[in-house]
Amino acid sequence: MNPELQGRSYPPTPPYLVGREKVREFARAVLATSPLHHDPEAARAEGYADVVAPPTFPIVVQDATLQQLLADPDGGVDFSRVVHGDQRFTYTRPIVAGDELTATMTVTSVKSLAGNSMVTCESQIVDASGDHVVTTVSSLVVRGDA
Repeated sequence: MNPELQGRSYPPTPPYLVGREKVREFARAVLATSPLHHDPEAARAEGYADVVAPPTFPIVVQDATLQQLLADPDGGVDFSRVVHGDQRFTYTRPIVAGDELTATMTVTSVKSLAGNSMVTCESQIVDASGDHVVTTVSSLVVRGDA
């Protein structure tokens, strides 16, 4: 893993339109049973425009930013050696179906630990108006040679 990636920012991802069925599919996959994730009327009764995505849904949007890192020829990341180490989300507001989201990632840390590399990336996710929705922080471990 190239330590010079620390501080590098990547271009914003193409907009991701959050679809109602994608929210429902994700909710089923993570066993999120709240009616807010499945029923538009229940979500509207609580003041939301449409179904509300489960709290870990931003990983879907963040994935495009991580793909930028993995495809960066300067990175030296061998994807077959990558293990997901940590994931955090800090919200300004919930994600709802109909949101159009764009993510911009910065590599915030590259460290070497016991022959492995650890890279931490922060993605700022904004809506179509440019308003902050959620910040995701991922730490990936790139295993060293065995």
